[in-house]
Amino acid sequence: MKGYKAFVEGKSVDCYKIFGCHKVEEYSYRFTVWAPNAQKVAVVGDFNAWNTTANQLEKVQNGVFSSIISAVQPNQCYKYFITTNDGRTLYKADPYAFFSQVRPETASVVWSGEKFEWTDNEYLSKKKLPYDQPMNIYEVHAGSWRRHYDGRYYSYRDLAEHLVPYVKEMGYTHVEFMPLSEYPFDGSWGYQVTGYYSPTSRYGTPDDLRYLVNQFHKAGIGVILDWVPAHFCKDAHGLMEFDGGWCYESWDEKRREHASWGTRIFDYGRPEVRSFLISNALYWLKEFHVDGLRVDAVASMLYLDYDKGDGQWVPNIYGGKENLEAIEFMHELSCAVFKYSSKALLLAEESTAFNGVTHPVYNGGLGFNFKWNMGWMNDTLYYMSVDPMWKADHHNKLTFLLTYAYSENFILPFSHDEVVHLKGSMINKMSGNYDEKFALYRALLGLQFAQPGKKLNFMGNELAQFNEWNENVSLDWMLLDYFKHSSFKDYVKHLNHLYAKTSALYENDSNWAGFRWVLVDGAQDNVVCFERFNSNGDSVLAVVNFSKNDYKDYGFQGVGNAKYELVLNSDEQQFGGEGKHVYPMITSNDGVVSFDVPKQTTLYYKSSK
Repeated sequence: MKGYKAFVEGKSVDCYKIFGCHKVEEYSYRFTVWAPNAQKVAVVGDFNAWNTTANQLEKVQNGVFSSIISAVQPNQCYKYFITTNDGRTLYKADPYAFFSQVRPETASVVWSGEKFEWTDNEYLSKKKLPYDQPMNIYEVHAGSWRRHYDGRYYSYRDLAEHLVPYVKEMGYTHVEFMPLSEYPFDGSWGYQVTGYYSPTSRYGTPDDLRYLVNQFHKAGIGVILDWVPAHFCKDAHGLMEFDGGWCYESWDEKRREHASWGTRIFDYGRPEVRSFLISNALYWLKEFHVDGLRVDAVASMLYLDYDKGDGQWVPNIYGGKENLEAIEFMHELSCAVFKYSSKALLLAEESTAFNGVTHPVYNGGLGFNFKWNMGWMNDTLYYMSVDPMWKADHHNKLTFLLTYAYSENFILPFSHDEVVHLKGSMINKMSGNYDEKFALYRALLGLQFAQPGKKLNFMGNELAQFNEWNENVSLDWMLLDYFKHSSFKDYVKHLNHLYAKTSALYENDSNWAGFRWVLVDGAQDNVVCFERFNSNGDSVLAVVNFSKNDYKDYGFQGVGNAKYELVLNSDEQQFGGEGKHVYPMITSNDGVVSFDVPKQTTLYYKSSK
């Protein structure tokens, strides 16, 4: 079979063109499935009244079953009826299905949509990797950004009509969707997948999703998809023990399961599994024009002892805890992605100190472009929760970032994980009373946007909503009827646009030439001050006062010899602040400046030489 050799060697980058359901001619489709532990495989569906003996597939290669079936029509449902080696029978959804029934139904759907007409060539031709470009990501759960008045989901096309202009207006450069591969349980948010090649039918068809991506690109906005190669769910119709044996998961029980997650782990050492996953990554880039993938739970892939106790894991051949097969898989993944497109994005959600996540493979790295900085997120949010009376004792939580900020290409995330499971909403993480929470939250975002690293915020962060995120309902848009919340949204919008047009805030994000401490040891005053530089030496002086005290003519030394113009004051009344006096312009004399810094405020001063 054409292409099968690459598949069994783990080298295929498009095996979805071989496996699954493909139109041969009108009302005639070829069905092909990999089931190496099966005795027999039949296709059952609407077209044969779900008769388990009507359409047996031919065993054409070791483990591969394939046949052409007639009298099949688009949008009909089907499954594979598998007879295992020990005589059991299983009904399984197609691992390579391009479309699926809406949950709770579990069948695959024959999909042969007309060739989609993309109109994003201009965007794709001008696209650049964002190393020295602004990258400000709006993370979205498609089912709960907004809903219709009766609780129905917004469709992909509804999102194209409403989400695209919102993201554009707010000034974000990218949108990142939580997983859109088909999944059965709403409460998993898409992180427990059954249909890796099937865009979830909750919101429409595959072509509807293509339309949404196309509209984002026409608006100049990049699209990133959350992708989950770390594990898969154990629902009966899914990949678990697909053909009655160990197929997609490991034969080794100590490498087979994430017990606390209730999921199965992919066998990265099996060539056919690597082909399945790498082809899937390329599928989203090629067939849906997405700009990149955020790879979920990378730490769980890297370490054999992840979430396991003594006796629950076995060291690798060198006696270490690293999962050598998973590391090799990530090498192959990044090489395949960047061979396809040098402008593609691979983002790692990786929470450990594993060395070289964003270093090139040829230098011993994993090959990702960027890595989420989970340590920065945890340190910073802990500091924000502490009462100002005790913040001095935890000042290092603000400054520790700069001991490792340039070891990787980082993204500074305030993601969905921070506003669920009783962790509290972002504004509720701030210490103090009602007004102080808003002030500290504005100051915090000012700090985030000034520090080195790309930016990510979860939807709803810009509303300063007090409720935790709930995937079952819309965001609390009604809060915008209240000035405190509408003015906070205006602040986020202003900050987003300021960031995008101020090169000192995004150039040199991975280079010490882009940063200089001005005040690192202001622990007792709860103050930090630093300067960010672009490639031409122009700078932004950022000062953040997290205390309850207004500081008059607060002095700093070690700044550049320049005049500085105020470009951000988080305490402005239009943003819900008190509007206390600050200097609109300051001048450095021999590297020394002094100016007023209101309490719980971030100020940016841009140099003008």
